[in-house]
Amino acid sequence: MSFEKTVEAVIREAQERGDFDNLKGKGKPIDLSAYFETPEDLRLAYSVLKNANMVSAEVDLLKEIAALKERLGATYEEKERSRIQKMIREKQLQFNVMMESRTLQRKK
Repeated sequence: MSFEKTVEAVIREAQERGDFDNLKGKGKPIDLSAYFETPEDLRLAYSVLKNANMVSAEVDLLKEIAALKERLGATYEEKERSRIQKMIREKQLQFNVMMESRTLQRKK
């Protein structure tokens, strides 16, 4: 049996067992904005690092921003919402500075 057919069989079995029924974000569009905000030449390196369970500071920041946005969506107290929004802005600014620094380094 070819590799592709083996993989398809494993996926089909998992579908039949319902392994994919309760995945986070099921039925919602995937937000790829952070992916496309990352310069193309860094994406491969980040992918390799991610597969090795190692992530860059930029990836950690993006994860923190995503977690804060999730918290913001679940928070109804205005004072706490303001505090979380401020943290998101600060982390986003930090991320933007890191990315701009990388862009300037590549131009040199």
